[in-house]
Amino acid sequence: MISTNDFKTGITIEYNGEVYSVVEFQHVKPGKGSAFVRTRLKNVKTGAVLERTFDAGEKLPRAHVERRECQYLYNTGTEYIVMDSQSFEQIPLTGDKIGDGIDFLKENMNIWLLTYEGTTLGVEIPNFVDLEVVETEPNFRGDTATGGGKPATLETGAIIKVPLFVNKGDKIKVDTRSRTYIERV
Repeated sequence: MISTNDFKTGITIEYNGEVYSVVEFQHVKPGKGSAFVRTRLKNVKTGAVLERTFDAGEKLPRAHVERRECQYLYNTGTEYIVMDSQSFEQIPLTGDKIGDGIDFLKENMNIWLLTYEGTTLGVEIPNFVDLEVVETEPNFRGDTATGGGKPATLETGAIIKVPLFVNKGDKIKVDTRSRTYIERV
């Protein structure tokens, strides 16, 4: 059991028969009345976000989500095959288990498989990945006046907005959480 006073970002709890991860929390002590904790919870299975207010000190069961390091091997068209780094077992996953990070998966990339009571909940991919730009518009002299960007297709097929000075063949660092360009590598 975990008290709502001990909430931290990323802690997983069981609530209404589902597993939730604490995305955001705020302890509130009003001048009149008892203290409470305002939270945003993300359903680990479905990704739905729930806003819930708990009384301060309320106890909830803690969900112990196992995080195993795996390596992404290849895509068969319908399944994504990952290999457990400890047991070398190959595990097939569907695209919905991988989530939004599917656009940034590169062969031989290390990822983390999230399981709860033997059920695969999903995967976590690294926050930053280095990828090559395979297609983008050429830049022209004087383009920097607008200070904007241009779309670029990466080696994994993802399309993100990059600065005008980035060219085809450049390696760039991408933030997979916000799908944004960070820097050239």
